[in-house]
Amino acid sequence: MSETPPREPEQQPQAPLIEHLIELRSRLVKAVVLILAIFAALYAFSNDIYSFVADPLMALLPAGSQMIATEVASPFLAPFKLTLFAALFIAVPFVLYQAWAFVAPGLYRHEKALAFPLLASSILLFYAGVAFAYFVVFPLLFDFFVHTGPENVAVMTDINQYLNFVLKLFFAFGAAFEIPIATFLMIWTGATSVESLSKKRPYVIVGCFVIGMMMTPPDVVSQSLLAIPMWLLFEVGILFGRLVRRRRHDPEADT
Repeated sequence: MSETPPREPEQQPQAPLIEHLIELRSRLVKAVVLILAIFAALYAFSNDIYSFVADPLMALLPAGSQMIATEVASPFLAPFKLTLFAALFIAVPFVLYQAWAFVAPGLYRHEKALAFPLLASSILLFYAGVAFAYFVVFPLLFDFFVHTGPENVAVMTDINQYLNFVLKLFFAFGAAFEIPIATFLMIWTGATSVESLSKKRPYVIVGCFVIGMMMTPPDVVSQSLLAIPMWLLFEVGILFGRLVRRRRHDPEADT
């Protein structure tokens, strides 16, 4: 009777890790493929996409004004980069879903019940922040810039510098609109309490204006347009934190 050869002990703990790495690679590949597919579909409209993003500024420039390109490759690279960011922007829900599908098996049932709504809310809030920047902040901000300069100075913005400027603001406002989610999670996990955050409200307001000063151009208008929504969103997070605390302490909440 032949004996079965003993298994190598080091191979057993490696198998689950390898499976996780294979699954992670598969989900990353899916996300990258979708981003590239969206980019390929949008590339033919890259100049139109750039014109759409530049419209808030162009609508306020004097008649006959136009943007300029100070670098040789800028007319190609600026729309190319914007289209790539647009593809990533559109694919964000799918990318986050792949991340969710990867970590969800390791979560408890009550964690899944809370994590998915928070994930969906964070996506919607990020989109809302970008839309707020484009439709509300840009017209006010560019109107302020265009009409406060000397009369003998012609406004001719470089297309690459303008793109970097608007992408920075898109990211700043998109991230700022995630404050309710961050505040809610801090309260829900017990990292802090509603009372503690309420007492720190003056410091939070000052911090919002400091972040607004660092993330936006050095003017009061753009700083306030970012800082005030951040403060209001912080208050929204506290409000939802109060509701969660009330539900935890209400014995009839789960009945």
